[in-house]
Amino acid sequence: MNSCVLVTGGAGYIGSHATLALLQAGHDVVVIDNLCNSSQESLARVSKIAGRTPKFLEGDIRESDFLRHVFSTHRIEAVVHFAGLKAVNDSLRQPLLYYHNNVNGTLQLCEAMSEAAVFRLVFSSSATVYGEGAQVPIREASPTGVPTNPYGRSKLMVEELLRDLAQSDARWRIAILRYFNPVGAHPSGLIGEDPNGIPNNLLPYISQVAIGKLKQLQIFGDDYPTPDGTGVRDYIHVQDLVNGHLKALAVIDRKPGLNVWNLGTGRGYSVLQMIRAFEEASGRSVSWQIAPRRGGDIAECWADPAKASAELGWEAQLGLSEMMADAWRWQSKNPRGYSSVSHGQHLANDADS
Repeated sequence: MNSCVLVTGGAGYIGSHATLALLQAGHDVVVIDNLCNSSQESLARVSKIAGRTPKFLEGDIRESDFLRHVFSTHRIEAVVHFAGLKAVNDSLRQPLLYYHNNVNGTLQLCEAMSEAAVFRLVFSSSATVYGEGAQVPIREASPTGVPTNPYGRSKLMVEELLRDLAQSDARWRIAILRYFNPVGAHPSGLIGEDPNGIPNNLLPYISQVAIGKLKQLQIFGDDYPTPDGTGVRDYIHVQDLVNGHLKALAVIDRKPGLNVWNLGTGRGYSVLQMIRAFEEASGRSVSWQIAPRRGGDIAECWADPAKASAELGWEAQLGLSEMMADAWRWQSKNPRGYSSVSHGQHLANDADS
């Protein structure tokens, strides 16, 4: 059944792709975003692709009055929660900021949802909650509780908060989706990943070197116990990822309580493999050099997606070649991301309407 869905952080990378998918599935969508690491232009482009426009409200999930206004003026039936900070290295430098945004923000959101009697929630979590000791492939039953950085700990704190909430009140229907490494872009090339400043994630860094925006990629460590010494991760196309959110949203209608699913492909690629695949897709050479390991990084991490397949009917459909081709199409069509667009082309802000 189609419904009105609130998407927090809906102007961001994954949030904008999810907003588009929800609109295309026939849902009405209300987006809230404080635009600290996103662009309103993404939603203008979402509207162009979908032929429908989401309602946009600029604001912060940590502001309780703002959230009350959102829930009191819109007939929200479910929430897909992306809003939060996500850079591992940045979280090591600013842990309090991450706890304030990610943990306190979710607390404020859940309080507002409870007051409005909205009990369906899909939460954007992370494979970082498994920490360093998890055996690969990682299953949902793998131990948590020892993430290697404040970002991962903030996600785990939110998971525990949601677990307690679901146990306290049978009305809650919560999906926790543990992402592995989202990459790629919409095949139109109109929306994609546009980080502020120097990218924290591998693929946008590679693509910005290829386009000439950045000079050289730093590979953080080549002495890991992996086949080529560089870190291995499970990369998942953002289109597959957001499809998992739609599947979870439908399943929690008939599956109350708290549910946890991994969203990954079940296969890992090293940093050097990613560089070679991108060079093949783009026809560009990517300059790189080895740098010391970063704090908080682990050697390898990939998912066992069997539970999502069995319970959600979801499996990743797009492979490495599609991830690279779509990422390059986005970057080559938008060499400066969304910043090249004039302010007059942005989607109107409806926050005060």
